[in-house]
Amino acid sequence: MSGVFERFAQSVAAWAGRPISFAVAFLIVVGWGISGPLFAWSDTWQLVINTGTTIVTFLMVFLIQNAQNRDAAAIQAKLDELIRALDTGRNEFIGIEHLGEKELIAIRDKLERDSGREMPERHEGMGRVLLRRGRRTP
Repeated sequence: MSGVFERFAQSVAAWAGRPISFAVAFLIVVGWGISGPLFAWSDTWQLVINTGTTIVTFLMVFLIQNAQNRDAAAIQAKLDELIRALDTGRNEFIGIEHLGEKELIAIRDKLERDSGREMPERHEGMGRVLLRRGRRTP
């Protein structure tokens, strides 16, 4: 069952991200709007779009979350392999995605301080780079 759901979720997520999907959804909404006078703007007419969009939204949450989980796991595996393959990489960073938020923030803040001796929230180094490239005004 898991493999079937994953293939289905992957296909739907890929299709939902295409311009044609937006066009189809847009045309459905336009068609619904145009049909309003035919149904005298009735409660049933409104219920059709409300129910349809609620059901689609509810189901898409799970499909999109599945796709994001899969993508995040793949990216994490690639990053772990890069760390492992580099002579200068620190293997203790492999698997840190399993730590809690406080531990991850502490690691991030320490790395930012060690790399530039700057306040983590200010990102002054990147600001200087952008200034040199003319992309940011002081």
